[in-house]
Amino acid sequence: PHLTAALEELERAQFDDTSRARSADWAHIYLCVLPTYLPAAGKDFGHAEMAGALRAATAQIMLKCGSLVRRTAVSCWEMRLTAVDGSAWRICVSLPSGFESDLEHIDIYREALDNSGQAVYAPQPAAGARPGPLAGHLLTKVYGPLETLQRKRLSARRLRTTYCYDFPPLFETALREVWSSVGTQMPASTKLLEAEEFVLNEVALQNGESIWNVDLVPITRPPGQNNVGMIAWIWTIKVPESPDGRQIVVIANDASHSAGSFGPKEDAVFKAATDLGLKRKLPIIYLSVNSGARFGLAEEVRSKFKVAWVNESDPNKGFQYLYLENADYEKVKSSVKAESVTTEYGEKRWILTDIIGAEDGIGAECLSGSGAIASAFSKAYHEGFTLTFVTGRAIGIGAYLARLGHRVVQRVDQPIILTGYAALNKLLGKEVYTSHMQLGGPKVMANNGVSHCLVEDDVSGALEIIKWLSYVPCTIGGPLPLMQPKDPVDRDVTYYPEKEEKLDPRAAVAGKGKSEESTEKLLGMFDDGEWSELQAGWAKTVVTGHARLGGIPVGVVAVEVDTVSMNVPADPGDSTSSEKSVAQAGQVWFPDSALKTAQAIEEFDLEGLPLFILANWRGFSGGMRDLFDGVLQNGSRIVEALRIYKNPIYIYLPPKCELRGGAWVVLDTKINPERIEMYADTTARGGVLEPEGMVEIKYRDSQLIKTIHRLDPVVQALKREEGSPSINPAVKHGNESAIQARQQALLQPYRSVAVGFADMHDKAERMRAKGIVRKVVPWKHARRFFYWRLKKEGVEDALA
Repeated sequence: PHLTAALEELERAQFDDTSRARSADWAHIYLCVLPTYLPAAGKDFGHAEMAGALRAATAQIMLKCGSLVRRTAVSCWEMRLTAVDGSAWRICVSLPSGFESDLEHIDIYREALDNSGQAVYAPQPAAGARPGPLAGHLLTKVYGPLETLQRKRLSARRLRTTYCYDFPPLFETALREVWSSVGTQMPASTKLLEAEEFVLNEVALQNGESIWNVDLVPITRPPGQNNVGMIAWIWTIKVPESPDGRQIVVIANDASHSAGSFGPKEDAVFKAATDLGLKRKLPIIYLSVNSGARFGLAEEVRSKFKVAWVNESDPNKGFQYLYLENADYEKVKSSVKAESVTTEYGEKRWILTDIIGAEDGIGAECLSGSGAIASAFSKAYHEGFTLTFVTGRAIGIGAYLARLGHRVVQRVDQPIILTGYAALNKLLGKEVYTSHMQLGGPKVMANNGVSHCLVEDDVSGALEIIKWLSYVPCTIGGPLPLMQPKDPVDRDVTYYPEKEEKLDPRAAVAGKGKSEESTEKLLGMFDDGEWSELQAGWAKTVVTGHARLGGIPVGVVAVEVDTVSMNVPADPGDSTSSEKSVAQAGQVWFPDSALKTAQAIEEFDLEGLPLFILANWRGFSGGMRDLFDGVLQNGSRIVEALRIYKNPIYIYLPPKCELRGGAWVVLDTKINPERIEMYADTTARGGVLEPEGMVEIKYRDSQLIKTIHRLDPVVQALKREEGSPSINPAVKHGNESAIQARQQALLQPYRSVAVGFADMHDKAERMRAKGIVRKVVPWKHARRFFYWRLKKEGVEDALA
């Protein structure tokens, strides 16, 4: 409680404008606990046992307080405790990254006097531990200046991100949370992540090999020893679906190296790591925090050039040329192109025409390297698995890489932009934009389809990545990562829409929580607790995400039934623009939702997942604006994505759902007959038009009147009486008027009859009889049916 209280006070101080702690990014905490808590060592147990107990207890405290320690930027805390015999113990915890969870960073000391009578830290290691770094140091020793590695961590913290070499312990912290969520508490001594770093082959580079043709080789070195601002690893992580470990390729910008910018060497490492991931068929994770392509000036020339002014006494009239004196030219001639001239005073000058520069990576060569990695990452997306975590700002090529890799997890406080706001303001000639977040924050990127998931911090991002990987094969093209389902396969789907309610897509997939009407949770078609929605803020008329069916990972596309709003922000750079909200009806494909559907299908196929489409579309929006915005093009992309899909596709019409017109066309089984299967619930409907539309065209009033004459006994009696040869003309005229009145009175109820008649043509049994759905599957039994169907497909594919 003492530590927690101190941390809470420090956190509160961060919101106090008058507190020095507000801007603290490298804090130390010292706690002196006055009450006597510890027993005397040496009687009941030894000093080593006492140290071991303190160490273990401290590890448990760190597991509980870890997130609070990270939020307050505490890098070290020390606690002094007294024992009943008057001795004092010191617990010192080093947290340079903030994600340390093992016992190696916890050191135990006793206060003692050295030979000169001064109080020192006396090492008191637990069993199997080594003496800590403060062993033998005076208790009054002043904290030393930050070391190089600590300064690099600090530079990353000031960019509000994690230092690249601290991501392995960060992910290990996340892995412990994942194991804890499935009911397994991993001991602090168990390593859940092993990282092997890779660098460009220095021997090949020294032999003159181009950096673009050099492979990566493993290296063992301390963190922070890199001279290139791009780090590549192969991580082996232990996760519930692969407890023995699975491997991933991880690439990270070093934010402390030239602000994470991309130079030729960084590009070469990125490309080589991407190629390594494809070669080994491993998922590729890119941890993005960068400032775009690197640029600079030739410093060796800047310090030596001179200016020939038009008028030496008035520089405002401009300059004639830049030049080097002969002595300076000899020093930097490999860095410039110059022409020799001799002045009227006999001075030899070298007029600069071009500057090459001695350093590689200050100009257009960085853009060329950016093109190389853009191509490599695009290839990796189409041939492997790529995922980008925007843990810091992503600028220029960094933003393009995020999009080229498609799958993006973005921190809510970090932007994805092409150009900085200050540069745009200069281009516009006025102060228009106020921050990077205004240009590419989550309000933009989560609502335009770039970002799939938003997270609050780096640990949450790591958890999202681990969760995403749990749906993806360990190696590209390998078997799906199966898990023992907690939710039994052999159960009914208990969620069902109420009488006047349409199908809730998320409840159909993941179930519905308890309500006032129901004291039990209503279960959906897929495993309870395994639904992970993607791109929730974009194209809201379509719902996409990952789920599991009996422990088997699948991709899901479902349909929103309610009207939603598409919010278009105002652009401060355009004085005529204004924020607007556009209503989009449910069960309709719009340009954005058609693109979202096609993109999700493409991504699920590349992930090797079976696809479930819970179809409930009335058609495509066909207005002029929607056609202009590309609804036709994006709808066609759905067909193409399904045509080339390599994994099983199950299209199912759930209860009270319908599939009509062009929406049916782009999902039909004949698009990919080897992979697509279509099923329907008993209450589902499918047809060209809705019954009301069908009646307007195919059962008009003239046909309705014929039906009335055929079926209504009153009309039939009047007609028989009218046909009698002895009928009085006046009576005949009255009968005709009565028939007309009767027809008008019955038109509306017979329209309802006609709608019901037309509706019977759209029912599931007719679709099955015509062979356009394979089977009628009641919603209640859909879970168990599709699980066994999926298992059968898996066996057949394995045999094939």
